[in-house]
Amino acid sequence: MDPFKGQGGIQMLLIAEQEAQHIVSNARNCKTPFFFIAKDEAEREATEYRSHIEEEYQKSISENTGSSGSNVKRLEEETNAKIKNLKKSTSKVSSEVVDMLLKYVTNIKT
Repeated sequence: MDPFKGQGGIQMLLIAEQEAQHIVSNARNCKTPFFFIAKDEAEREATEYRSHIEEEYQKSISENTGSSGSNVKRLEEETNAKIKNLKKSTSKVSSEVVDMLLKYVTNIKT
């Protein structure tokens, strides 16, 4: 066996290892910018989604608040109409009630 042949194989392995390290290093260096680009894009999409959800939430709150306000207004109108009707019917019947009460109070049973 030739003693230099064995050292040549080791030398080839060392060279191959250095080339592999360079390839891995280049791959890592190329990956890094893509990582930052992807990270920035993900943050941008998350911000857009968050603002979209917040906008929908605010819209639903304003719709619900508006509808409850309109419900309150409608209920007030209905209540006022019922009170007005009760006052009308009371004023119509009040004279009859007074006459009936006077009749029973002045009528003495023996």
